[in-house]
Amino acid sequence: MMRCKNSLTGAPTPSPLKFSEQAAAHFLSSAPRLENHSLFGFRMKKKLLTGLVAAALMGTVALPVLAQNLAIVNGKPIPKERAEALRQQVERSGRPVTPEMEGQIKEEVIAREIFMQEAQKRGLDASPDYKAQMELARQSIMIRELFLDEQKKNAVTDADIQAEYDKFVAANSGKEFKASHILVEKEEEAKAILAALKKGGKFEEIAKKQSKDPGSGAKGGDLDWANPGSYVPEFTAALVKLEKGKMTQTPVKSQFGWHIIRLDDVRDAQLPKLEEVKPQIAQQLQQQRQAKFQEEMRAKAKVE
Repeated sequence: MMRCKNSLTGAPTPSPLKFSEQAAAHFLSSAPRLENHSLFGFRMKKKLLTGLVAAALMGTVALPVLAQNLAIVNGKPIPKERAEALRQQVERSGRPVTPEMEGQIKEEVIAREIFMQEAQKRGLDASPDYKAQMELARQSIMIRELFLDEQKKNAVTDADIQAEYDKFVAANSGKEFKASHILVEKEEEAKAILAALKKGGKFEEIAKKQSKDPGSGAKGGDLDWANPGSYVPEFTAALVKLEKGKMTQTPVKSQFGWHIIRLDDVRDAQLPKLEEVKPQIAQQLQQQRQAKFQEEMRAKAKVE
């Protein structure tokens, strides 16, 4: 608190045109014969056979087209692309798409189609409220796609991440201080606490009872390890003057109130390795670029 810086196919649709060669032969043997032994009869059989083979091939070609549908609801095919779009939304949220979830996605798409058909029967898609919400949804989708496009065009590189990490190291290297403090609103309170401490009062107990800093107060005033520059200037100036184990002899005023500060320990800075913080740095840089892009777009817009 004190730191200020830093499954996917539907019911099969039978194809009446798909015949095996045996089926075609059976069809020919049972068909009416115009001339059993004439050249004309032979030609007719040949034409029928050719037609059936072509039909069989057509049936074979039609199967992939049918397979493109996830299901057919009340006679209306549902393309698989709907499930894929929903699948991508799940993946964007960071959740893995398991086989079980694939089935759930299919059922969700089917349910949506059922409800959509009923809504359309009732004419709800013609209402002003529906049209207004659709416009808002269209805007949201377009804006999201814009930001994703900008993110691709202005992607964060490994070099960007390394440079940001280097700045972090430069700003946080050196010594780290393990400090504790008690924060109160008024100077008189702070002076009374100091007097109690000098008489043998336990710093941790008083901090738990009286400190206004909820984060450190619950831990007996412990602020853990930090670079001294991460605190407000007045706090830092008092902290770095202390010897290990000592506390300030007078209350220290800052924008948060009055502090009684104790220096518990000092060590060389323990900084995380680049690989440990790389994802966080990349995310932070991307957020900064997104914010800058938005600001630039607003600045260039002519608003009357």
